Amino acid sequence: MQTANLSFKRKIQNKWKKYRFHLSATQSPVFLGFYKYLYRPKKGSLSEFLSAYSLSKKGDFTVIQIGANDGISNDPIHKFIKRDNWNGVLLEPQKFVFTEFTQKIYAKNAGINVLNAAIGAEDGMLQMYKIGFSSTRWATGLSSFSKNQVLKAYDSGIVAYNCKKYGETIPTDKSKWISQEEVRVISPESLIREFKIKKIDLLQIDAEGFDLEVIRIFDLKKHQPKVVVFENAGLSESDYQLALNILKEAGYTTKRFGDNDLAMKNPTSGFEKFFK
Repeated sequence: MQTANLSFKRKIQNKWKKYRFHLSATQSPVFLGFYKYLYRPKKGSLSEFLSAYSLSKKGDFTVIQIGANDGISNDPIHKFIKRDNWNGVLLEPQKFVFTEFTQKIYAKNAGINVLNAAIGAEDGMLQMYKIGFSSTRWATGLSSFSKNQVLKAYDSGIVAYNCKKYGETIPTDKSKWISQEEVRVISPESLIREFKIKKIDLLQIDAEGFDLEVIRIFDLKKHQPKVVVFENAGLSESDYQLALNILKEAGYTTKRFGDNDLAMKNPTSGFEKFFK
């Protein structure tokens, strides 16, 4: 009975996710109206900061997102891109995810460019490692340029947890645990030049354990994004501290919000409260 109830619950959740994706992709007035007139982020949260920061730019907001995935699930900026008509470039290296989700959900957003690529120190190609037996959102979200990072997801029980949660089974044949895909890599300089980016209001990073490398690669002192948000969950404590040090040396004030960190250059009086 319990298994049947869980199965029914998952079906309802999946239908809701598909419907929500459809509402966003079609620029539904219901979806946009909710976030424009009814949505109120939790006080003191990262979402409250992003909402206030977006509104302060009055429609002149440029974002670079590294690791967009499906564009909506567990994405801290999706609702603000839609609500406030952001401009910018969203990168997603996985071909299947890019084609089926990222491209479709932003097709009607004129200011948003989506690119099937990853960020790297130099232009080229690189191997990306993935959960080999599933293309569902939890699995694609664990893809990484580090094979060890994907193996760690098995060792830590994250894969087993999600399989149980979503009704999937880990293959007994370990050769099917991890697959790989060659993906395009573009340097920050090429990205900025190709899309004629004049300023970066937000550098949003969700690179599944590769976040420190993205921070290193991006050369913050040169390109000077006003705000950086990165995911800390996949970083070791030493790598996390190194990321914070790089940001602080580049002139950023930082604050941790759960699995994400916020960094801002010279917070003004309207935003200082978020860093206390």
